[in-house]
Amino acid sequence: MTKAIAIAALAAVLGASWQLPVAHAESATECTLLQFCYCVNTELNGLIEERVAGIRKLLAAQRAQGKVVGYISTPLSSLEGGYFGVNADAAADVKARLEKQYGADFLWMLNPGADHLLPPDASLLPGNATGADYMWMWTRVLEGPDGLGRDFDWFYFVGPSDFAATLKLTGADDMRAIDAYYDKRALTDPGIKSIDRNKFRAYYGLRAAVTYSYGSHDEWNIARAINAKRRVADDKAGFAKQLAIFFDGRPAPPPLFEEAITPGDAGACAVK
Repeated sequence: MTKAIAIAALAAVLGASWQLPVAHAESATECTLLQFCYCVNTELNGLIEERVAGIRKLLAAQRAQGKVVGYISTPLSSLEGGYFGVNADAAADVKARLEKQYGADFLWMLNPGADHLLPPDASLLPGNATGADYMWMWTRVLEGPDGLGRDFDWFYFVGPSDFAATLKLTGADDMRAIDAYYDKRALTDPGIKSIDRNKFRAYYGLRAAVTYSYGSHDEWNIARAINAKRRVADDKAGFAKQLAIFFDGRPAPPPLFEEAITPGDAGACAVK
């Protein structure tokens, strides 16, 4: 399936653009099968149901072609020197590289930062939707209907070398190269000027990885929980049926498969 066809298929599956309520919304704690709870905008529940169903159809279509299906976990938000545009480019580069490496006829990576998966006019979150709303949606997609994550074979967590490839860093005077990248991008992407240059340089020189992402923290815990359920669901082959987990281009060491980390957006609504 070509990229154009894939995007067209996704558009048909997901339907029209996000239409968000203008009025102040009520919040409530919603929990998934694996007990990941989020404080979400209840007015978005119907829309999120549609999106979850649509993305599952997309995944089923890739499965029907016999492909291995993976999920790319990547930082996206413009926080502490990070810039959404750069982060989205890095995720797209990871998708293209992995599908080339393994063969696009045999592997397909779901990139949640892709333009055709985001609201059309949003730099990150649409209107009054929050990171918790997005993670409520993605957690349900990742878990699947029974909490075993059957639509996926692996998670790829984006790391420093992935960003270095996007920024074309060579390991020699990288901070200067990041400065030059900032200036060059500013010529065609004025939005980057809203990011402090010094913070941008420090972020992409030292912290560009899922390690510093709220959503990716939750996604690590989701992958761990899915694997825990897979291990006990089949006492003879459970270990072999775990999701593969990669970070920065390499498989995660076995002990880390079972380690939880600090949650990001996950958490119940605060008691008023």
